[in-house]
Amino acid sequence: MNPNLIHPRSQDRQTVYLKNVVNDPTIEVGDYTIYNDFVRDPVDFVTNNVLYHYPINQERLIIGKFCSIACGAKFMFTSGNHALRSLATFPFGIFTDDWSVPFPEMTKTWDNRGDIIIGNDVWIGFEAIITQGVTIGDGAIIATRAVVTKDVPPYTIVGGVPAKPIRKRFDDETIAKLQKTAWWNWPAEKIRDRLDMITEGRIDELVGE
Repeated sequence: MNPNLIHPRSQDRQTVYLKNVVNDPTIEVGDYTIYNDFVRDPVDFVTNNVLYHYPINQERLIIGKFCSIACGAKFMFTSGNHALRSLATFPFGIFTDDWSVPFPEMTKTWDNRGDIIIGNDVWIGFEAIITQGVTIGDGAIIATRAVVTKDVPPYTIVGGVPAKPIRKRFDDETIAKLQKTAWWNWPAEKIRDRLDMITEGRIDELVGE
């Protein structure tokens, strides 16, 4: 239970504790969140998976604790989307020399919808895409190759292009109890001691602790 390891499993170089391979101050990752990549080196997550994330737009990627991120999942930021208010799709603003656009005006080239925020215990499936400005609630599941363009409520499964709700993982009462308990903020020893309650879905016992 050492959240400061890069590879949590000694014989597995495809899986990393993500926070320990991220060195970008605009990206925050919680303890025990994993990323698995069987195609590229998962250590290069920021380069390969966080796309169009340019400092000029001042956006953040925030990922909570105990998330599971599958191979090829992508986080698409502002600079991947040209401004729809423009009469042209061409990004004139990034070619400051050719078109005499002052550098500070470059940000008008894109529609900036803000940060991407991922809650705790979120599972993001193979090659899913999360777009700018999206917030994904605790316990949500993003299906394989889904394209998420809108916020996802806690403990909701979404899929498709664009992603739409499929169903909730639990009833509303159980979801409320889980969010109140927030087990992901417990000390690791407490989580370990109560793993059977968590993995077997014994919410009333968990809440009673």
